[in-house]
Amino acid sequence: MKLFKKLMAIVLFTCGLPLTVMAQQAIFDRNSMVSPRINADGTVTFTLYAPQAKRVQVTSDCLPPDTFLVKGKVNLRDGVRDMQHTGDTWTFTTQQLKPEFYYYWYTVDGVKTNDPMNVFKVRDVANTMDYFLIGESSSNPYIVGDVPHGSVSRVWYPSKLAGFSRRMTVYTPAGYEEGKQKYPVLYLLHGMGGDEEAWIATGRAAEIFDNLIASGKAVPMIVVMPNGNISQQAAPGEAPGLPKQPSFNLPKTMEGSFEEAFPEIKEFIEGHYRTINDKSHRAIAGLSMGGFHSQVISANHPDWFKYVGLFSAAIVDGQRQKSNLKMYGHFDDKLKKQFADKNLYYWMAIGRTDFLYDMNKIYREGLDKMGYKYTYMETDGGHIWRNWRVYLTEFAQKLFK
Repeated sequence: MKLFKKLMAIVLFTCGLPLTVMAQQAIFDRNSMVSPRINADGTVTFTLYAPQAKRVQVTSDCLPPDTFLVKGKVNLRDGVRDMQHTGDTWTFTTQQLKPEFYYYWYTVDGVKTNDPMNVFKVRDVANTMDYFLIGESSSNPYIVGDVPHGSVSRVWYPSKLAGFSRRMTVYTPAGYEEGKQKYPVLYLLHGMGGDEEAWIATGRAAEIFDNLIASGKAVPMIVVMPNGNISQQAAPGEAPGLPKQPSFNLPKTMEGSFEEAFPEIKEFIEGHYRTINDKSHRAIAGLSMGGFHSQVISANHPDWFKYVGLFSAAIVDGQRQKSNLKMYGHFDDKLKKQFADKNLYYWMAIGRTDFLYDMNKIYREGLDKMGYKYTYMETDGGHIWRNWRVYLTEFAQKLFK
């Protein structure tokens, strides 16, 4: 009987051995292929093992952009290049690249896929992309520097207007946990389809503030990144219940609900963090839809924010101003009261090929006509994260000084 038990134990162990070996292979036996490979001359080589593929392309913002026409206007999109086929692998080497955060993906016989050899990925709405960085923290503020680091927390707060708890991301500067000092606050808002993870992931907000603060280029501050979709509790996969796939078109978008509920966020932050609670120590900024929210919230609360940043912002139009929505009504009167403060720092930036360029131009002309002062930055490129990271880096250095 003892011999039988020993034999059974050996059989069971042997049967389980292949599964163990397979699991170890999945973890440890990675292909020695490196992709992307950052070369000494500043070029980058992409490599994909795809022996059965007929055609492989790489799409990336590190490549010269392709052009296309929309209503007769030239627009830009990420460059697409064919990869070279050698044996079972496909490769492509870029031109020399400047220090930057770059993303890419492959298209294999018409099917989009990520790079299986690159573990570094980022999500923008429902689009998952591989990424890499070029340079050092001294030349590229998006790289983790050898500097004192702040903390990034995901925080839940109660929202009476939404009817449920909601999640936001909060950055606190290095030394916050150990000290008693109070800090100014920047409320940093994402674009349509984004969420409370957008600025911290694709926007590299923590790296930007760590590096700017350590170099003395920015004042230590708290950065609050809420979820601007009032119908959402949290980013996809973070809300209670089964995970839901990301969506660009969400209900209650840019119709006043988030703007109306924003005071709940401010109240929570000022009640739970060591903040300096006056206008001179508050700022609000955002990209695209977040710029729209920043425009509306700051105009409706002219005594709250000394600093306002609109990054490629959607702009309150005449149709919204004529609606019955109280956040948009009498908007010219609200702007008049807001700009009556001669210390207001109103900062706008946009790319020359951004589809919102004309809308922003009309808005600036209206501000000029009224004699309202603002600071304007214009860059190459369109409605892209590369611009928004630049805008945040520039705007952050202007705050609370």
